[in-house]
Amino acid sequence: MEAELIQFLSGFVTPERLSLFNKILSQRTNYLTVVLEDLYQTQNTSAVVRTADCFGIQKVHVIENKHVFEVNPDVVRGASNWVSVIRHNGTKMNTPAALQKLRHEGYRIVVATPHDHDVNLENFELEKGKAAIVFGCERPGLTEWAMKEADEYMKIPMVGFTESLNVSVAVAVTLHHLTHQLRNHSDIGWHLNDIEKQEMLLDWLRTSIKRVNLLEEKFAELNK
Repeated sequence: MEAELIQFLSGFVTPERLSLFNKILSQRTNYLTVVLEDLYQTQNTSAVVRTADCFGIQKVHVIENKHVFEVNPDVVRGASNWVSVIRHNGTKMNTPAALQKLRHEGYRIVVATPHDHDVNLENFELEKGKAAIVFGCERPGLTEWAMKEADEYMKIPMVGFTESLNVSVAVAVTLHHLTHQLRNHSDIGWHLNDIEKQEMLLDWLRTSIKRVNLLEEKFAELNK
């Protein structure tokens, strides 16, 4: 029934827009996902969502322990319409459950921070499987829970006096490098599968069509 609904709603967008949706979906991936742990500056989280869209990352996980993410429209520039922002906010400390859930979904938990056993970004092994890359604030940094749940540690090598990048810049550098590597790696199946593409296309159609709820009611009536 979902496929029929997509076909029905596709008639209410231009062929050019539908073609653009399919083109972008062909470059989307869930092989990599970004996890933001309790960022307090909403402009940074919004910038990461925008960056994820630019580099074809479909999902951004936002862990809200003390700080709630409020979209900054001037920064995100509409990217939150196209990227799946998944909030983890059921308790006071949501980090363990969020990371364990991602691990159950087949992701390696990769913490982006200097560590005794870290690996440089350039040497990160994409072939080992899906990766959820966890970023925190410059201050106070990632929680002990995030460090404890990590399967691997990764850092961006730097040679200046400054020891860290702004988190949104760090995400941009990381995603630029890893998505470039991913798209040039013929042995990794990084594309969305057909079900994922269908789910996203339906979401995007719903986002694009005015009063889509009325059209869906009409569709339901026609298919009784």
